[in-house]
Amino acid sequence: MLPKEVGESLSYITYGLYIVTSVDGEKKNGLIVNTVFQVTAEPARVAISVNKNSLTHEYISKSGKFAAMPLAQNTTLPFIGIFGFRTGRNFDKFANVPYKMGPSGCPIVLKDTLSYMEVKVFNTVDMGTHTLFIGDVTDADILCCEHGVPLTYEYYHTVIKGKTPKGATHR
Repeated sequence: MLPKEVGESLSYITYGLYIVTSVDGEKKNGLIVNTVFQVTAEPARVAISVNKNSLTHEYISKSGKFAAMPLAQNTTLPFIGIFGFRTGRNFDKFANVPYKMGPSGCPIVLKDTLSYMEVKVFNTVDMGTHTLFIGDVTDADILCCEHGVPLTYEYYHTVIKGKTPKGATHR
């Protein structure tokens, strides 16, 4: 167990909240993550951290692709809960959520997302409980508006009063 100061120090690292989706054949799933970051600009590369116990982790591992979408600041807690507090193993997260299929075949969520990036994985790093998936951006676009405000983890906790599910990478 880490000292209390380590956890408190980590709480000052800034994060956004993102929906990450992937597919396994015709099956699709998605989850909320707080770790999506740009690795390089030329070529455009990003990385995500995903809990190994999640169904989306399984799909990314099998398909070698994912889509990442930053959530808008005005996203409601019930909508976040669809992707953040339920497993796709026994719940269809896309049943009542507007989406389109991206060029690589990953679902692109159209509600409460600002943009999307489709990514082809070229490397993974085992982080113990999580895997860091690193990949090339193969397609991207703005979904909502050019000046939308991204939802941060801090806003999620202090204004929306959201909780952090077990298995998350922070707090």
